[in-house]
Amino acid sequence: MIELPNLQDYDISPKSGFLPEDKPISRLSSATYTQWEVIMDSLPSLILTKRIRKVIENLPVLSIDEISGDKPELRRAYSILCFMAHAYVWNVDVPSDQLPKSIATPLLEVSELLEVPPVATYAGLCLWNFKDIFQLEQQLGEWDLDNLATINTFTGSIDESWFYLVSVYFEYKGASCITNGLETLKAIREDNIAKVTSNLQHLAESIDKLGSVMMKMEEMCDPHAFYYRIRPYLAGWKNMADAGLPKGLRYGDEETHRQYSGGSNAQSSLIQTLDILLNVEHFPTGVRPKSTPGANTKSISSESGQNNFMNEMKTYMPGPHQRFLTHLQQVSNIRSYVMEKNQHQLTLAYDACLAMLKSFRDKHIQIVTRYIILQAKLQKSAGSSNTLRSGLSKTAGKQEQKGTGGTSLIPFLKQCRDETGDPAAGEWGQRVLSSGVLSTKHKASGDTDKEDSNRIVKKPRIGMAGDFKEVGEEETGHW
Repeated sequence: MIELPNLQDYDISPKSGFLPEDKPISRLSSATYTQWEVIMDSLPSLILTKRIRKVIENLPVLSIDEISGDKPELRRAYSILCFMAHAYVWNVDVPSDQLPKSIATPLLEVSELLEVPPVATYAGLCLWNFKDIFQLEQQLGEWDLDNLATINTFTGSIDESWFYLVSVYFEYKGASCITNGLETLKAIREDNIAKVTSNLQHLAESIDKLGSVMMKMEEMCDPHAFYYRIRPYLAGWKNMADAGLPKGLRYGDEETHRQYSGGSNAQSSLIQTLDILLNVEHFPTGVRPKSTPGANTKSISSESGQNNFMNEMKTYMPGPHQRFLTHLQQVSNIRSYVMEKNQHQLTLAYDACLAMLKSFRDKHIQIVTRYIILQAKLQKSAGSSNTLRSGLSKTAGKQEQKGTGGTSLIPFLKQCRDETGDPAAGEWGQRVLSSGVLSTKHKASGDTDKEDSNRIVKKPRIGMAGDFKEVGEEETGHW
């Protein structure tokens, strides 16, 4: 029998989940890298004055030998280099398709050591980019969202900081989901139905809290600021032809271009952890089978390779977190245990977990609708603007966004939500979770499913960023 995962083996903390339990360092300790830190101190100003490219081009190529064995230092270097790389590419009207060696060389080296791609990922933007405001409060125990700050941003705005920090706090609150899930698997091996039931009840409560955390986004992140000021700098260089990077990006003197997706909350390991624990399977958009959950139908969590967005996003997670998900997939058997025991309270607790996860995905659709769908529609109706923009935001309102994974934004998210209810174990749970009872109430403002098929519509596609292509209703994309 395969042993259950040991969290510490995968850089996961029982207290902080996929976040480092010891907060990320705010500066590199060696004077060798002072020039990098000086640039980061003034990054928003250098971006605003469009001086960032010249400053980066004048940097020397620095060796990372001094920090190669220090994980916190490597994470800080990775975050710095990603911010500088994206600022360099997207700062002016015409994006650059080549990174200078001054940042390309160390970025490639650091990324290899950390087992992450050389592009701004969720890890570099969120997991390794936060600090305490007041150290004393942190020492008291629980983390408080109001006591967290970002280390770096592109814009220097509270909107951008809040966007990252809500994700940080989301990961922190999700730590209990991980521990509850593993405790459930342990109780299953002990065949302790009462303990399994109790742990599933706690897991359902923990998942419910995640939705409340996510909705905090609206408190201090303005949708317009996100869509037009923040989001363009989060874009990667994959499927970005209409934004000016048809081939992708060359790193230093490399002859060939590389293509990477930009930062996306889909690169969080937490939700995929919950899907694995609860046996929620996801299929390519529009290819959802009607078979019984658990049957031998290939999902995108298997090796089908069809429009495999979620598996692709796993490759943007830190290597240890990827391996944790693989290990968890091998040992997770909660649903099969629930079905085997056929005990009312146990079944109800399991279905409650699915209900909470489905409710979370409903809330996610609401956020995406407000921050992406409606902003795109508002821009189109308002016409052109002379405000300072670059990259993606220059083309907004003219063309549809094409996503990294090739999956439609709203159809993709709705299918993920609906698939969450498919494994329901009880008759009542199957009826409720398949009826759409939990669906979002904001359908009128953001549902693009019923748009006139003869019109060209703008359906945003992928991640915190995306790119654009003018296509019809049938085309695809994703946040």
